[in-house]
Amino acid sequence: MQSQETSGITGSEPSPEAAGRAAPWRTRLRVGLSGKLLMLTIVFVLVAEVLIYVPLIANFRINWLNDRLAAAHTAALVLDAAPSGMVPESLAKQILDSIGARAVAAKMGDQRRLLASAELPSSVTDDIDMRDLTWWRSIKEAFEVLLFCHASDVMRVIGPAPMAKGQFIEIVLDEAPLYKAMLKFSVTILVVSLAISAFTAMLVFFALHYLLVQPMGRLTANMVAFRADPENPTRIIRRSRRNDEIGTAEEELAAMQTELASMLHQKSRLASLGLAVAKINHDLRNLLASAQLFSDQLSSLPDPKVQRFAPKLMNALQRAIALCQSTLSYGRAQEAAPDRRTIAVEPLLEDVRESLGLTIEVPIRWIVSVERGLTMEADADQMFRVVVNLARNAVQALETHGARDPARDQIRITGRRDGDMVAIEISDTGPGIPEKARKNLYQAFQGSTRPGGSGLGLAIAAELVRAHGGEIMLVEGTMGATFRITIPDGEIDVSTRGSLRSRAS
Repeated sequence: MQSQETSGITGSEPSPEAAGRAAPWRTRLRVGLSGKLLMLTIVFVLVAEVLIYVPLIANFRINWLNDRLAAAHTAALVLDAAPSGMVPESLAKQILDSIGARAVAAKMGDQRRLLASAELPSSVTDDIDMRDLTWWRSIKEAFEVLLFCHASDVMRVIGPAPMAKGQFIEIVLDEAPLYKAMLKFSVTILVVSLAISAFTAMLVFFALHYLLVQPMGRLTANMVAFRADPENPTRIIRRSRRNDEIGTAEEELAAMQTELASMLHQKSRLASLGLAVAKINHDLRNLLASAQLFSDQLSSLPDPKVQRFAPKLMNALQRAIALCQSTLSYGRAQEAAPDRRTIAVEPLLEDVRESLGLTIEVPIRWIVSVERGLTMEADADQMFRVVVNLARNAVQALETHGARDPARDQIRITGRRDGDMVAIEISDTGPGIPEKARKNLYQAFQGSTRPGGSGLGLAIAAELVRAHGGEIMLVEGTMGATFRITIPDGEIDVSTRGSLRSRAS
């Protein structure tokens, strides 16, 4: 499949060697829908954890510094309570070690007092004032610590002192312990995030695999199997009981496969019919040619009845031979273009009546009501086939009534000219067209209205009428069935057919 698409784009056919080399790579690189869902879920959860980690690490730094300030505040109370403010150096060092600071200072009243110190640095790298710290600044400073901290960096932290309003505590700290604590917290967050991501991804994976991937795999497997044998009815997908989008997809796929299998069955039937007709055509044409020779000999007899019926027999045989010769071309949907000439409508209808054997003895009334001298520009043989097919359908519809009644069983044909168009209506007093047959009325093998019918008559009539640039339609609201044929004079453009329809109706 992929090699064909590639050749269609580049315009060249890949060599078998190149296709063979590319196939293993395609197999190796192919990732199923389940795998893609699993990877995407892990990525999305990790992205969510990163977004959560940013404020967490900033808050961790603030809490760590506040803990040191709280410890320094306690130490400041102890140091301030010492007699004369003098604390032994060993005790001061122990207090500073417990805080993790190098110096503690406090503002008391109007004075700023250094309460304890040990190994003061020559310079301070960062100044941090916790009294006016904003959230965006805390995030920025937290990542500065993680990315740019050095072992020798020292920071001064200032925070409010709860002992009195307007007072503050100031401590000097090494930045390395803060960096290590933040790094340890980050590693913990990373491990927890990976565990949560893996667990969430597995839950999402199994849920989506059951809800989406497995049904999609079933649909895909069914389409592949149906493509291998589309005429096999067992390959049509069986719909599940799901009421969601997957259930709708299964229902629509089953409907499409059913219609496609039916169409393929119809095509196979047509192909078989064409083959059978091709085999019959040769022998039938020879038999008709022999009958035509006999009819030529009959026409030379002086009997008046023979002289009367021989020309009609000759015409019938000629039409049969011509139809036999065009059978194969019709099977290829290549009906010959109409040989349009001016023909009289009444003689054409009389030929149809005689061809159907509707004589006075037959209890079906044949009523013709056309304009006097009505003519039309059409192919005489093709129009004969159109009218005889419609009239034969009418006769067959009337036969379903059982006992014949001339007062009831009628076939009425009317004709009139409307400008450059001739309209002919063929109606009967039969049971009419069933509703289920109207959808595919002009489709071969689908528009039959009686058991055992092939539906070819209306399909042939519709094709021949369209070849003349005309239209055929079923007239609604009439007793029985009424078909209206409209044939324009000469050639007609396709764009004018809409106006023809409105004028005919």
